[in-house]
Amino acid sequence: MRIATWNVNSITARLPRLLAWLESSGTDVLCLQEAKLAEEQFPFEALREAGYEAAVNATGRWNGVAVLSRVGLEDVVKGLPGGPEYDGAEEPRALSATCGPVRVWSVYVPNGREVDHAHYAYKLQWFEALKAAVTGDAAGGRPFAVLGDYNVAPTDDDVYDPAVFEGLTHVTPAERAALAALRGTGLTDVVPRPLKYDHPYTYWDYRQLAFPKNRGMRIDLVYGNEPFAKAVKDAYVDRDERKGKGASDHAPVVVDLEV
Repeated sequence: MRIATWNVNSITARLPRLLAWLESSGTDVLCLQEAKLAEEQFPFEALREAGYEAAVNATGRWNGVAVLSRVGLEDVVKGLPGGPEYDGAEEPRALSATCGPVRVWSVYVPNGREVDHAHYAYKLQWFEALKAAVTGDAAGGRPFAVLGDYNVAPTDDDVYDPAVFEGLTHVTPAERAALAALRGTGLTDVVPRPLKYDHPYTYWDYRQLAFPKNRGMRIDLVYGNEPFAKAVKDAYVDRDERKGKGASDHAPVVVDLEV
């Protein structure tokens, strides 16, 4: 079984690449982030023709997550139970579903913006709610994983130059502590192979030739429970999908399971 996560940075902009990648990669389940459209605009029919069911939590031009599956799609839960609101609204940042033998969450963790910004406090509150929501599945006997854009680099090795990020979000002790607390529920960081270079970065800014210079970050993560982690046979970053015209600024993270 092949499971992947990918921040596509607009499904509308990326649909041809998405459909081509699904066909070439042989992915069974794909967790998507930054759909950037309303649910009624989601390309259900195009994906159905490609063999995939889709569950979506999306409300407009920002955020939005989805799970695509060709191995079944059941027990869908939209949103983060007990999650905080921002500016008086619940943002579409989480969706969970059962796909064959595996339960998955697709998450798009808040960015945080700046350390003294209200969005940063919201980010930490969101992590607390996520930890509470997944604790039962994390400790369970069914393969389970939380996949997505976490907007946190777990260690200094997960950014190209720690000095560049000093004092910025994505690398602060509080954010990393939130990741550690999430792992403490029984989840393991499934670290992928980079395929090229030494570090498995998953995101490269569009600016300043960040991708050709490999100035990246590993912020798209797969956190799996013990049954999931034991089933992992391979994991890698599909860096090639970050190349070329019309690419997302994130690359897919792919995990192969024997379940």
